[in-house]
Amino acid sequence: MNEIKEYTEWRKFKGAINKVIINCKSSNYNVLDHFVGADKMVYIGSNTKRKIQDYKLSRYACYLIVLNCDPRKKVIALTKTCFAIQTRLSFRKK
Repeated sequence: MNEIKEYTEWRKFKGAINKVIINCKSSNYNVLDHFVGADKMVYIGSNTKRKIQDYKLSRYACYLIVLNCDPRKKVIALTKTCFAIQTRLSFRKK
């Protein structure tokens, strides 16, 4: 889940991440096990770079983020479907 291209503004996606971090803490998981800071430099024009906040995410973090993102976005809907199918398949194997 390198990037969710349908989110045109980081601040909108960042809101979902903030909710998920709270959810992770409330579930008694160690946030640092699932959200590792990985800031990166991006070009902002005129050959100028700026550091932006980014994360390396665990599978659990990705799952929570998808559950909290806008379901009208195709990539979110498809990812939710993928997680649902995988969950169903894992229960079927047991």
